Amino acid sequence: MTYMKETTSHIDTLLPVMEHFYTLQGEGFHQGKAAYFIRLGGCDVGCVWCDVKDSWDADKHPLFNVESLTLKVKETPAEIVVITGGEPLMHNLDQLTTVLRAAGLKTHIETSGAHPLSGRWDWICLSPKKFKAPLPAILPLADELKVVVFNKSDFAWAEKYAAIVSRGCKLYLQPEWDKAALVTPDVIDYIKAHPQWELSLQIHKYIHVP
Repeated sequence: MTYMKETTSHIDTLLPVMEHFYTLQGEGFHQGKAAYFIRLGGCDVGCVWCDVKDSWDADKHPLFNVESLTLKVKETPAEIVVITGGEPLMHNLDQLTTVLRAAGLKTHIETSGAHPLSGRWDWICLSPKKFKAPLPAILPLADELKVVVFNKSDFAWAEKYAAIVSRGCKLYLQPEWDKAALVTPDVIDYIKAHPQWELSLQIHKYIHVP
C-alpha cells in the first residue's frame, strides 16, 4: 500500500545528507533485505541513546539534489530505498519520493512521526519517541510500529501506540543497543506474554555492516 500527502511540488529540492550506502536492512519487518539507505541530517527529537547524534545538525551535512541521489541508488541493484535520519520528515520529501518511484524504486521511511508526513511511501516504519511524540495523523498510516525498549516503562509506551495504529500494522519491540544485555531478556518475556509483538534486533550491528 502507498501513502501520499498532497503538497505543492518543490522544484530542485536540496536535502542535507549525512550518509548514503547500499547494505542490508537490519531491523523490523524487512530485516535481511538489500536496501539503499539515505540518512538525512536534522533532528529535533533528541533521544539520549541515539547512535547517530552526528545527524542532528542539518547544517553539518552536504546538500544533494534528488536527481543525484537517485543516480547513486541506480548505480547499485537496489530495489528498496530507505529514507532515515535524523528525523527525515523535518524535510519535504515529495520530490525525492516522486523521482525515486519514477526510477522504479520502492520507497520506505523510518520516522518518529513527530513532523507532518510528506512523500509517497511503499512502507512506513513508525518508531515513536517519548522525547517528542508522533503526530496523530501518521498513526493509522504506519505499516510497522517499532518501539525501542530502554527500560521496562517502554512496554506501556509501546502498548499506548499499538492501540492506535491500524489493525494490520506490524508490531516490533527492539532492545536499545547499549542496554541489550539487560533489556533483551525482559523483551523476550514480554513478547511471550503478549504474542502480538515480535522481536526486532539490529542485525547489521551483529554482522558489522552499515
